[in-house]
Amino acid sequence: MAGEFGDESLLDMFIFESTQNVAQLEQLILDNERSNGFSAHFVDEIFRIMHTIKGSAAMMEINNLSKLAHSAEDLFSFIRERPENQENDTSAITDLVLESIDFIKTELARIQDGHPDGADETALRSKVLAQLEKMKHSAPAAAVSTAGNTQQTADADGKTYKNAFKAHFFFEDGCQMESIRAFDVIYKLRSIAGNISCIPEDIMDGDSDDSVAIIREKGVVVRFETDCEYAPAHDFLSKMAFITKLSMEKDSLEADSPPPTEAAENIQLPVQNEVKQAEKTVSHTSGNSIISVNVAKLDKLMDLIGELVISEAMVIHNPDLKGLELDGFQKAAQRLRKITSEMQDMVMSIRMVPLTTTFQKMNRIVRDMCKKLDKEVELKIIGDETEVDKNIIEHISDPLMHLVRNSLDHGIESVADRKAAGKNEIGTITLEAKNEGSEVQVSVRDDGKGLNKEKILARAKENGLLTKPVSEMSDREIYSLVFLPGFSTKEKITEFSGRGVGMDVVVKNIEMVGGRVIVESEPGRGCINTMKFPITLAIIEGMNIRVGSSRYTIPITDIKQSFRPRAEEIITDPDAHEMLMVRGCAYPVIRLHELFSVEPDTRDLCSGIIIMAESGERSFCIFVDELLGQQEVVVKALPAYVKKSRGLAGCTLLGDGQISLILDTGSLDGLKTVHDE
Repeated sequence: MAGEFGDESLLDMFIFESTQNVAQLEQLILDNERSNGFSAHFVDEIFRIMHTIKGSAAMMEINNLSKLAHSAEDLFSFIRERPENQENDTSAITDLVLESIDFIKTELARIQDGHPDGADETALRSKVLAQLEKMKHSAPAAAVSTAGNTQQTADADGKTYKNAFKAHFFFEDGCQMESIRAFDVIYKLRSIAGNISCIPEDIMDGDSDDSVAIIREKGVVVRFETDCEYAPAHDFLSKMAFITKLSMEKDSLEADSPPPTEAAENIQLPVQNEVKQAEKTVSHTSGNSIISVNVAKLDKLMDLIGELVISEAMVIHNPDLKGLELDGFQKAAQRLRKITSEMQDMVMSIRMVPLTTTFQKMNRIVRDMCKKLDKEVELKIIGDETEVDKNIIEHISDPLMHLVRNSLDHGIESVADRKAAGKNEIGTITLEAKNEGSEVQVSVRDDGKGLNKEKILARAKENGLLTKPVSEMSDREIYSLVFLPGFSTKEKITEFSGRGVGMDVVVKNIEMVGGRVIVESEPGRGCINTMKFPITLAIIEGMNIRVGSSRYTIPITDIKQSFRPRAEEIITDPDAHEMLMVRGCAYPVIRLHELFSVEPDTRDLCSGIIIMAESGERSFCIFVDELLGQQEVVVKALPAYVKKSRGLAGCTLLGDGQISLILDTGSLDGLKTVHDE
């Protein structure tokens, strides 16, 4: 392997494409495992993916990945050419492929971190080759065909086609991995065609420098037979990745029609009269409307849009304009507001990604844990198309993994226990995501034994984790104790649990993105862990408020209403806590000036403004001096020395240049309790 990985852009492309291929491969093999056999489609796909990884890794001189992928490719090449009645050791092969996937993932992460020395693949590669030898020895002699004879010269089913064509195409300059891309074209062409032959003939060998040189200089010539007419076949090829020039002509359908010859490399294929001359050259972008962009660039663009929003607010709300009648300025300001709002929405939509990949990763966790714990569990996924900000996905991946592991280890019973309880032997874990206003709700639900309140309370007392009398705790508060650091009800430490770590990670990571976790349970019926968090963290709609000389911002989504109370609505509970009666219900009052040591304009509740806020299932009243108005604000991180202050989620810059602290309403009620105690 090269000590340095050469062209950084080429390395980025290799890591991106390999990561996508490995993720696709992992999902394929997990799906295939459920069918208890290897379908022809699956074998073709895994062969193609391993071939691609082998070729691109060899080009990057990452030899351990190239050799391992080559061995896996040989294994599935053998499976592909075996008779259909030959049995395969599906479980052993699946384990080998998943082990290879883990190795590749680890190596890709290592390469991305800039470590030049790769891990030794010899042991894993030997296991793959040993499995191949075992299959060869168990196969009938007639079943073993010559490996590597993958060039298709006759349709396997003896199918006849209506049309035959010869196509001549080139790849975009500098696209790299031309032989791999040519193989991908031939592979995809098989979905609409048969009797395919091409020049160079050895494009299946991704390591061939000769074929790469020929493709770059003279392009690729392909003859194929299909039921498609000229226009659909031409359109199909023109949309292939990185093809920049394409010419195609009709060919003879004779049964013994020879494949393209060396002379075909230099010919210019005529195009039928009915095809416009402009169709001879196909732009790469015409068939590829999606590009990959470095996340750092999107983060920088988001920061610039945020600064633009702040600058726009500073211009429109400039104190120098106060009292002036500027009709033209107001119209221009409205136009600017519209444009910046559309730009902001577009940038935020670019950053939005579906939860599909994050959810699908849980399939592997469930599969591996079931084998080690000897349990049978089905994973159901609902709403994985729900989109959230890229940065938020990075924060919820670990919490989701811990919740799934906890459900499978603690929640789902063994097969024997489920039988005894009259349940289905196969347990169910359901992942569900859905939008709720400006929030996303992700729940992990299982049909296991549920949480044991008595056991949780006993362990909490033993570890000194209770902060108030048990009689005053709701079921939800008791269940939430499992999220405290160091808490575990497991008597025995295992690979998956017992050390009291993991569940507190869930709360910490979710709180980092302004979210919260709610746990519900019913004994014998199961448990539901629900994570709620904002769709994006970058820009929020907020209500600006004033307490004395200080400015604060409350997210609009957390506000239920605002009002000025009457004296008869103010009450005091037996513990001397201030409460407000609103529509027959009593709500605690939080005085911001007391929490943050600010001198207010007034201490009389009837002279100030009350904002009723909601956090999770709890509602409370916030006492402030004045409402300054609603505004879209850009969330900025707090400095390190301020971040330790609970109750604050960040800060923003207002239109008049002043700094406003953004309140974390989720922790304000907790601060109130601590303050009173």
